[in-house]
Amino acid sequence: MKQELLYLILIFALLVVPRVLQRWKLPAPLTCLLFGLLAMLAWGDRVHDPVVILLSTLGISSLFLFAGLEVDPRELRRGAGPLVVHLLVRCATLAGAAWLAWRYLDLGWQAATLLALALLTPSTGFILDTLERLGLAEDERFWVTSKAIAGELLALAALFVVLQAGDPLMMGVNTGVLVAMLVGLPLLFVALGRWVVPHAPGSEFSLLVMVGMVAAYVTYSMGVYYLVGAFIAGLVARLLRIRMPRLASDDNIHALRLFASFFVPFYFFHAGTGIPREALSWEAVLLGVALTMVVLPLRIGVVWLQRRVLFREARAGTLKVSVALAPTLVFTLVLAGILYQRFDLPPVIYGALLLYTAINTLLPSLVLKAPFDVDPADEALARGGEAPLAAHAAAPHGERPPAA
Repeated sequence: MKQELLYLILIFALLVVPRVLQRWKLPAPLTCLLFGLLAMLAWGDRVHDPVVILLSTLGISSLFLFAGLEVDPRELRRGAGPLVVHLLVRCATLAGAAWLAWRYLDLGWQAATLLALALLTPSTGFILDTLERLGLAEDERFWVTSKAIAGELLALAALFVVLQAGDPLMMGVNTGVLVAMLVGLPLLFVALGRWVVPHAPGSEFSLLVMVGMVAAYVTYSMGVYYLVGAFIAGLVARLLRIRMPRLASDDNIHALRLFASFFVPFYFFHAGTGIPREALSWEAVLLGVALTMVVLPLRIGVVWLQRRVLFREARAGTLKVSVALAPTLVFTLVLAGILYQRFDLPPVIYGALLLYTAINTLLPSLVLKAPFDVDPADEALARGGEAPLAAHAAAPHGERPPAA
């Protein structure tokens, strides 16, 4: 069969079939992951195609570029009090989970910390893509968005430190590179806006994606994976919104959503092809079920208690926010891969992590209104192109915004 025809069949399988299966509340990313796993079992190493790898890189980078664009510092400041408490609790739970992994799983402190991040970090870009379809009220969406973004900022900072901590010299060098990125990216965006955009109207989206991919590659070269650089590029573009309004405009954010919706399925497919056969064992299944029965209720319970104590919120609304923050799919897949490749994570734990993240990704689609999806087009249309936190601009500092 010709290579071009194989690519067309793969595109159809990843972009059409998962949508059909969503009518039975099976999230599309899990279907793509399953397709990758089945392809690996059928064809082995032959599924590691360079074209699929490139499309996968575009998918994960664009997803985190979008997540960075969704950060609104002004809105985070409006909920600063509860968010600080949330982050303190998150730090305590991460420290506790890392200590348990170090103590009982015989992992080094770096691997133990990465395992804790894989278990406890919500996948912000993934959650934001699907927020409108979960049947949440305005105030509930505000807190899901704010807590997911705050948690991801903490996780990305911890990821950078942990991955660099093994070599203090390289950590110093790469920290300097990261600082240079933070200084250089705004200058690059401004330079492109001054010397390129006036002569190429409508090129803002292409330039945004290009800079995001370059930033993603820089951090990948530093050993901290693509997602850090892509997120930073999106965040910088968002911070320049006043000076360069078209760069992070609502139209560009919507376009980036559509761009990511095409490439993200290839990331999940590629992640499925990278699952080692040794991870597919009954021991991994039992460990994954045990991990889910312990960690998932604790995660939901901790957020539930925060909402009840801070806001005296109704139980139903509190539960919705807690469940909406449950999915960890992207972070778990990325960190499980890093742990397996760089820290020799036992395949049994790798398989257990996969089952854990599959279950917590399924949970919102079973409990809340609709299944998770990687196509965000309907959400942008539903909210009229507004930024996700814009409706809460009048919310007092540290208080719950009023429902619409």
